[in-house]
Amino acid sequence: MSLSQSRPLPQPLSPAQMDRLQRVRNLSRILDNSITLPGINYKIGLDPIIGLLPGGGDLLTGLMSVYVLVEAYRFGLPTATLSRMAFNILLEVVAGTVPTIGDLFDVVWKANARNVELLEQHLQQPQPTRRANQFFFVLIVALLIAAIIGVATFAILVVQFVWRALVGS
Repeated sequence: MSLSQSRPLPQPLSPAQMDRLQRVRNLSRILDNSITLPGINYKIGLDPIIGLLPGGGDLLTGLMSVYVLVEAYRFGLPTATLSRMAFNILLEVVAGTVPTIGDLFDVVWKANARNVELLEQHLQQPQPTRRANQFFFVLIVALLIAAIIGVATFAILVVQFVWRALVGS
């Protein structure tokens, strides 16, 4: 199944769960697959476009990606899957700090689509694994948010340094 298609779910979800899943799917589509590039029929989303804003863009899209992780936890995903999802987010945020190359990486990597794919795989074929420990989850989210803020701060400081070097002040 491609990263842009949603899977049919064999187990019935409550209306509230379906609403949450649809919100996550919509956010993923907007960030990773909402714009079709003419001529090559490849989809990109707002993530690499917002990411063009030094520091602030990666901060904003990184925090939106954390929302997908939070919803995955609420669906009861195991620790290993949540860790993989956090890694997907972290890799995209860190790579996004490299001018141009990071934005091209965002176009290809699509962390949100990957993470929704992992969520849907779990919902389609739930494994008899234990749900992630709440302490572990809070720790991983806190570390991820700290890393996102740190990366954004670093990017802003680099922009300020370059600006001062060019303009002088």
